[in-house]
Amino acid sequence: MAFVDSEVADGANALQDALSVKIVVAGGFGAGKTTLVGAVSEIEPLRTEALMTEASVPVDDLTMLPDKTTTTVAMDFGRITLAEDLVLYLFGTPGQDRFWFMWDDITRGAIGAVVVVDTRRLADCFGAVDYMEQRDIPFIVALNAFDGIQRHEVDEVRDALQLGPEVPFVVTDARERESVKNVLVTLVEHAMAIVRRG
Repeated sequence: MAFVDSEVADGANALQDALSVKIVVAGGFGAGKTTLVGAVSEIEPLRTEALMTEASVPVDDLTMLPDKTTTTVAMDFGRITLAEDLVLYLFGTPGQDRFWFMWDDITRGAIGAVVVVDTRRLADCFGAVDYMEQRDIPFIVALNAFDGIQRHEVDEVRDALQLGPEVPFVVTDARERESVKNVLVTLVEHAMAIVRRG
């Protein structure tokens, strides 16, 4: 007869009883989406990374990303338990335009989205911002401070993206778990506030 450790069983039951919500992590090519999901996931993240080939050279601008060798071709997936009664399932989108046909399926059922922005290439996030606005998906903007450097003030980026004060902005380091948790908490609070306002 097999016995299940009571702590394992209690953990599994707690996870079943928790509220599960879907969060989308979107943004431009090379903005840090895969890194963000991987930094915070409590499970081994699912990644659909493929090696970049010569065929992508005319399409994918690597000017600011000379060390990038892979790209997401479907989605990233991770999970984090924010509180004992709240589990977030993270779905990262591919960043290139040629994969946008998948976004409708990836965003279906999400309570909100994090739009990850690399301020070195601000124009790359316009598509993600437009997508969320057009579909009334609550979102926040996460300014990814690569190498710990924030190249622009939040208000400058807000003006460039033409977003009002109702859209929260968070400066983050997509490599740092606690920084990313702060981003996710901000998104959940933002989505809940929108629901309350109804």
